[in-house]
Amino acid sequence: MIASQSPHETDPQAVARGDAMLAEELGLLIDGATTYAIYMLDRSGRVTIWNRGAERIKGWAEAEIIGRDFAIFYPADDIAAGKPAADLARAHCDGRVEEESWRVRKDGSEFLAHVTITALHDDAGALRGFGKVIRDITHEKAAEAAIVRREHHLRSILNTVPDAMIVMNENGIVASFSAAAELVFGYAASEVIGQNVAMLMPQTEARDHDAHLRKYRQTGERHVIGNVRLERAMRKNGETFPIELAVGEASIGGERIFTGFIRDLTNRHATERRLQELQSELIHVSRVSAMGTMASTLAHEINQPLTAIANYLEATRAMIADGDDPVLAPLLADVAEALELAAAQSLRAGTIVRRLRAFVDGGDTGFRDEALDQLVEEATSLGLLGAHEAGITVVNRASPSPAIVRVDRIQIQQVLVNLIRNAIQSMAASPIRTLSIATVPEREGWMQITVADTGTGIDTDVRARLFEAFATTKEDGMGLGLSICRTIVEAHGGRIWADGVPSGGTAFHFTVPLAPLQEGDTDV
Repeated sequence: MIASQSPHETDPQAVARGDAMLAEELGLLIDGATTYAIYMLDRSGRVTIWNRGAERIKGWAEAEIIGRDFAIFYPADDIAAGKPAADLARAHCDGRVEEESWRVRKDGSEFLAHVTITALHDDAGALRGFGKVIRDITHEKAAEAAIVRREHHLRSILNTVPDAMIVMNENGIVASFSAAAELVFGYAASEVIGQNVAMLMPQTEARDHDAHLRKYRQTGERHVIGNVRLERAMRKNGETFPIELAVGEASIGGERIFTGFIRDLTNRHATERRLQELQSELIHVSRVSAMGTMASTLAHEINQPLTAIANYLEATRAMIADGDDPVLAPLLADVAEALELAAAQSLRAGTIVRRLRAFVDGGDTGFRDEALDQLVEEATSLGLLGAHEAGITVVNRASPSPAIVRVDRIQIQQVLVNLIRNAIQSMAASPIRTLSIATVPEREGWMQITVADTGTGIDTDVRARLFEAFATTKEDGMGLGLSICRTIVEAHGGRIWADGVPSGGTAFHFTVPLAPLQEGDTDV
């Protein structure tokens, strides 16, 4: 209205009419702002102008409130603290005060208000009064508080969910990274948010990820979205690990987002592997148990004929010794010696059978201090029967220091004989046939015995299960010999294993414990 008047117009009546029209339009504008309480105060804080929005928000009609002190809008505690006068003083000093504080309606109820107080001055700069604008923000703040509570609730749920959760946009840029995801991947959320999710994938999967997203945006063809898949992921330290991945899709405000739920399967796979190992061990134990029952029965049945054979041999030798024919005497002497050796070996076989039965039954297996060199020599003499005729060269490499071991001599000799006979059989078709038997210190308190051959060797896969019951490389083998060897060696606290020989063949090693030093002995 002021702009429509000529700057040269000086008619007092025209100016008065313009001012009245302007005041009327301003009043209409103020009354139209019904969501705001707009009112004026004089310098002492009494209400001079009151709009309809103030009437709606605070409950007082214009006729009721004009001329009253504005302190009536404050809670009693604020009045007692002198806040109304302090607010006007601040507005006068600073020109404007803006805050959120509680106000009182006519009915005594309180509401949270956004308050603006502005100091008004005339052309000379003198204070004329104050303008106030009030907006009821109770519901707005309640809604904001509810949103915050829901966010906190949701965040607390997501932080306790054991599966990792990752939110990303349609370009694969990470927008959210849960606490569980931090534990699974080893990254802090700040390191991942804003980066491409491909950083959490092995190189092969990461290379194709963006292409899959582009194809999905263009064609709608899904690769992972909507399915549960087994994939591989990569931790911060570069370790790859198996995961179960489920990806969901949502649209918020026209923007497409994807949420991935990731379950680390590392422990599950480890448990499955351990279960398989336990199942294998259980099968092994059941087989060994069956073998033990069979061995106990065989030991009982075989021991009687072996005793009978020894008795017959001894009787025959005695009968030959009674002969006095001078012509046959030398021959009979050789036969008697052979019979004596045969009787000794039958008795030895009976001892082995009794030891085996005692071992299977869990009885005393006769652990005693034995000279290792003598023990090996006795077993070698038995195991090498027929080796010379087979063209086998035997190389003995004994430890330079004599060793006393705490073992069951019969059982350890049985292991040696078994390994030696296996080595001889493995070299049947080899052009070079060399059998090496060596004893060396392994670690403190232990000696290692090695039987090596120059045979055809054993495949790595077969070597891994060589000592399992019923595992064999022979067409007519039962697969019990090496399993029994392992059982005997482990009963002594040692271990047995096989290695390939670079020049061809196989080397079997096993360890036995040294006898404890007696008082006065020295550790050589």
